[in-house]
Amino acid sequence: MVNVLVIGSGGREHALSWKLSQSSKVDKVFTAPGNGGTENNILIDINDLNALVEFAQKNNCFTIVGPEAPLAAGIVDKFTQMNLKIFGPSQKAAQLESSKIWAKNFMKRNGIQTAKFEIFDDPKKAEEYAKSLDYNVVVKADGLASGKGVIVCNNADEAIAAINTILVKKTFGDAGNRIIVEERIDGIEASYIALCDGMIAIPMASSQDHKRIFDDDKGPNTGGMGAYSPTPVIDDVLAEKIQNKIINKTIQSLKNEGIIFKGFLYAGVMIRDNEPYVLEYNARMGDPECQPITMRMDFDLYDYFVASVDGTLSMMPKITWKDQSAVCIVLASEGYPESYPQNEEITGFDLIPKNVMVFHAGTKKQDGKILSNGGRVLGVTALGDTLASAISNAYIAAEKISWSHKYYRKDIGKKGLSYL
Repeated sequence: MVNVLVIGSGGREHALSWKLSQSSKVDKVFTAPGNGGTENNILIDINDLNALVEFAQKNNCFTIVGPEAPLAAGIVDKFTQMNLKIFGPSQKAAQLESSKIWAKNFMKRNGIQTAKFEIFDDPKKAEEYAKSLDYNVVVKADGLASGKGVIVCNNADEAIAAINTILVKKTFGDAGNRIIVEERIDGIEASYIALCDGMIAIPMASSQDHKRIFDDDKGPNTGGMGAYSPTPVIDDVLAEKIQNKIINKTIQSLKNEGIIFKGFLYAGVMIRDNEPYVLEYNARMGDPECQPITMRMDFDLYDYFVASVDGTLSMMPKITWKDQSAVCIVLASEGYPESYPQNEEITGFDLIPKNVMVFHAGTKKQDGKILSNGGRVLGVTALGDTLASAISNAYIAAEKISWSHKYYRKDIGKKGLSYL
């Protein structure tokens, strides 16, 4: 028997810990630092790589990295040097996410479909460029900004404001030392996530995230306000196209450049005229997509993580999924993604039905109570025989949980229903 260490404190990490604890091969699942819903929390910061190495060594742990920051910092390389098994991409491979500029140049030189773009570090030049275009743009910070460094613009004035926000006001700090100004592709957005071992990539169940804070995709981007799986937006034909033109091509092109990608490869795609364009890569499982995807898993996730690290995915049996749909509604603190209150007591967990999981994110346990401790607080995730019933089950459960400044979108999954 082996112990597992899951690094991170969000809803994704709670979902992964929950799923891994069901494996007959796993003795104990630790989470560092975890949250109010995870068990066996280890109070080590996700960026304290030495302390994490030491803990994994002492406790015979197979380690799984949830968030992007430790991947960008090279945690996988460090663990590998110490002969410790760890699931996730190397620092070089994680550049797909840690530098949007690196990723865009990579796509350009390897012929992977993405929007037209230019790169700037001078705000004046960026403004002149934005003014010269006859189409709308998206302005992106180069580095990691917790899913918030992307500003979608409806006109040149908004583009200039976005350029100033990132390059002049430094809203995202050093992550915004350089920016991308790219063509805004309007279409249908979806998440495509694959499990990779450096040689092959196995697709996970399809999903769709809801990034904006308000209903009908209004307001600023967030880390994600809800997700559902599977999505009818990606049919079998489109899935094959994304798998071949984007995922397989990415893995092969990285290999050609001497980079072996192991872990979750996430392509955020925009579909226009039935063609997929890469909006962004993530070098890890999405959050909140992870929550409905893990709810639908009908296989031992631990086995596939081990195969990814060992490079033996091609020898594994075909993965299977529950026929049901799953929907995750993110309950946030009012005011997110700007400022919001914290330390408010959350109640109603005892009213949640058995077919619903409440995955914790921004929570902490104090004196036997669960308190809010972040912007995205909980992910109420429900199964249903249809997408409509999964939505209904999730919202019924979401209403049972309460705290003073609870906020959530009322339209999660609605886009999917419009396709059915």
